[in-house]
Amino acid sequence: MSYKTALLSAAALGIVLPGFAQDSDSEENRLGPVIVEGSRLNQTATEVGSSVNIISQEDLEKLDFDFAVDAVASAPGVTINQNGAFGGAASVRIRGASTDQTLVLIDGVAVNDPSAVGGAYDFGFLDTSSIERIEVLKGPQSTLWGADAIGGVVSITTKTPEEGFGGQAFAEYGSFNTVRGGVSLEGAGDAGDFRLGASGISSDGISKADEDNGNTEDDGYESTTLSVRGGLNLPAGARLEATTLWTDAEADYDSFSATGEGSVGDGDEMTKNETLASTVSLKAPLFDGRLENLVQLGYSDISRESFANGAPSFSAEGDRLLYRYQGTLDIDERNTLAFGAEREETSSGGEESSIDSLFALYEVKPVDTLTLTGGVRMDDHETFGSETTGRVAAAWNPTGQVTLRSSWAQGFKAPSIYQLTYICTFCGLTEPNADLQPETSEAFDVGIDWRSGDGRAEAGITYFDQETENMIDFSFSAGYDNIALVNSQGIELYGGYALTDWLNVSANYAWLDAEDGDGNELSRLPEQSGDVTVSLDPDGPFSGAVLVRYNGDEANTDGTTLDGWTRVDLTGRYTLNDGVELYGRVENLFDEDYQQILGYGTPGLSGSVGIRLRY
Repeated sequence: MSYKTALLSAAALGIVLPGFAQDSDSEENRLGPVIVEGSRLNQTATEVGSSVNIISQEDLEKLDFDFAVDAVASAPGVTINQNGAFGGAASVRIRGASTDQTLVLIDGVAVNDPSAVGGAYDFGFLDTSSIERIEVLKGPQSTLWGADAIGGVVSITTKTPEEGFGGQAFAEYGSFNTVRGGVSLEGAGDAGDFRLGASGISSDGISKADEDNGNTEDDGYESTTLSVRGGLNLPAGARLEATTLWTDAEADYDSFSATGEGSVGDGDEMTKNETLASTVSLKAPLFDGRLENLVQLGYSDISRESFANGAPSFSAEGDRLLYRYQGTLDIDERNTLAFGAEREETSSGGEESSIDSLFALYEVKPVDTLTLTGGVRMDDHETFGSETTGRVAAAWNPTGQVTLRSSWAQGFKAPSIYQLTYICTFCGLTEPNADLQPETSEAFDVGIDWRSGDGRAEAGITYFDQETENMIDFSFSAGYDNIALVNSQGIELYGGYALTDWLNVSANYAWLDAEDGDGNELSRLPEQSGDVTVSLDPDGPFSGAVLVRYNGDEANTDGTTLDGWTRVDLTGRYTLNDGVELYGRVENLFDEDYQQILGYGTPGLSGSVGIRLRY
């Protein structure tokens, strides 16, 4: 690890240890829950204006998601493409935008890979054991979160300590000789709080290349995740906090095959991935708490190694260093101003890039039922100069049961280090494309949310329209060039109803029309997708859920069509006592034979059983 990694890890541990000595808890001195953290204004769901999906820790446990990619897939309008289960490279696309245009944050720090071709984050390795909540912010969010948030943001918050002193341990065993387990220890006192967590998974896996095509070699997977969070409560309401999330994973994968479906077949290939995300934050209120100040240092590092037949075949490493200040001023009960500055430095392969940013967000409530938000951001890239993006949003609550919302925003994404430095020698070029320009986007959405007066029912609909210009793609004349235009529009629906005090049904559906500038359908995007979840929690020790997931037909990159599919999963929990819980999961109950990417297989009927201890 680099000196930056060691510095931030030491800082996290330094904060944890003093908090460990405390045996009492003061909730008001700890960071309280925020409805929509990604808004940067601590807005509630009825104030935020734009479209946000929140996946809570309760959701993660109820549906027993092991990997974050499966949880993110439950948000309407989000498309997942993974080239094989158990560590296969996984992309997240929001409303038709490319995976390169999805900004991923862990505890507020970007973890997109600077060494990847377009700077995308690979979701294939992220375990849920240390995740408290996931927010999916749809549409351009550059005004809020910077240059890479052109299509949307996935904001991940790691677990915070609970009251008192205690912990958890879990162990499970399942199909494909899959073993998963973890342990955590946490506590909170007047002086501070801490949480330490560790988890791991090992599996023989399945063949990445579809077994139906004669591929019989299983591709194994194993990973280890460590999580550290600590905070010190300082005088005058100030707080010092640090977090670290580290994952080390190894995954077998299959080889290029000129004759195999999707150009993939059995092969002796393996990849190693190490990911680190760390933050150190100081929060200090002034003027009787009316001005909240945040100073944050963040660091992320991703290293990748590939091996073919046991010999090294590829390696890459990229890191990001973030400096951030944000001030949030409560002018009065109806006016709030947030402002700040950021500097981000990225490096990969000996190349470096930096961007400096200034931003301001303003929230005004002319009346109690109306929230208006506006924002502007200026990003100054060392290569491309300044780019200004704006955002406005409105949320109106004419009654306690109805919220009308709309937003308009712009996005900006500078070319990645790889795209800026790539020389296409087989194209006859001797230098990178000097004419490469940033990608830009503009979008709006409008929606309505309804809640019944008794809280038993809810429903909502959102319409969105987004256009992205100067999309970067590969060409044989210039290498990477601004050659694409993308238009996407669609509708997202959700609803839920409590049939009884213990039986709930919820559903979501998305219709997406995404085309390039010539009117061609974008590949690997279903026009229709949706989920139905039935949750039951009667009196007594048992609770469970049924998840039905539908993904419609998709266009393949070769012009053919990938068939749609429907998968049914079951989960159940049985509480023996306050400290012991048994749980289990059945995946793909009806043994659906399907692919997410042409040529890559998915698990058939499978499952696992486990035990969780709370102490």
